[in-house]
Amino acid sequence: MRLRTVDAFADRPFTGNPAAVVLLEATAFPDDSRLQALAAELNLSETAYLHPLTDTADADWALRWFTPTTEVDMCGHATLAAAHVLGGDGLLDEDGRVRFRTRSGVLGASRDADGSLTLDFPTAAPVPVPVPESAREVFGAEPLAAWDTGPLQKLVLEFADERTVRDLAPDPAAVAALPAPTVVVTAAAAPNGSGTGAREHDFVSRVFAPVHGIPEDPVTGSAHTALAPLWSQRLGRAALTGLQVSRRTGEVRTTLRGERTLLTGRAVTVLDAELLTGLQ
Repeated sequence: MRLRTVDAFADRPFTGNPAAVVLLEATAFPDDSRLQALAAELNLSETAYLHPLTDTADADWALRWFTPTTEVDMCGHATLAAAHVLGGDGLLDEDGRVRFRTRSGVLGASRDADGSLTLDFPTAAPVPVPVPESAREVFGAEPLAAWDTGPLQKLVLEFADERTVRDLAPDPAAVAALPAPTVVVTAAAAPNGSGTGAREHDFVSRVFAPVHGIPEDPVTGSAHTALAPLWSQRLGRAALTGLQVSRRTGEVRTTLRGERTLLTGRAVTVLDAELLTGLQ
């Protein structure tokens, strides 16, 4: 069985967020315990499993995502990685598109003329909530505001500026005690973006999910379905560029279209391997 590791939301190896992609020939998934065991063995933030669909007209592949410890309802970077692998194998349709049946409904992906990939995800409209009392102690800085993301199950905290977000060093156990399994921290970009010239991005973020076995996620596509409406409203533009300022970093271009958010990025395959034990 073939297994690929893909750096998603990256234009060069060893940046962005690595995801494993396993294409299954069968038309059903193996036992969940085997899927989880392989995801734990690989120990990447996500492992994506796909099998072709023959029983539905609205989707082409079934797709599931596993962290090292649990299955999740939505994952952007592993979906981008899956679309990248399918494109490399010539398995997109003639228009460069593919549709995935997932626990979050049907999600689309398409290959753009410049070689980048665009995901079509549901928008997670953020709702203002009180800042958790422990947040300042957890992060060592005072959040300006907080938002709940509903079914996305992410708590978004805004901080004063880009430098503050970059410098945060929370203890994973303390983050896990906050009232959400995943915490997204964000701020407006510094006036000159990355500090190397003209502004290159509009906002920054980092994502912590120790409850899911991910102390810090390198680049989180799904988080941008909430960050896009938040920053688009603030900045007055539908199209923005977000930079996730983890150690690996990664860029996500967002386009807000009402109830849907488009997430655009690139991907690079860094490993093409053979799995020597079956999943059955």
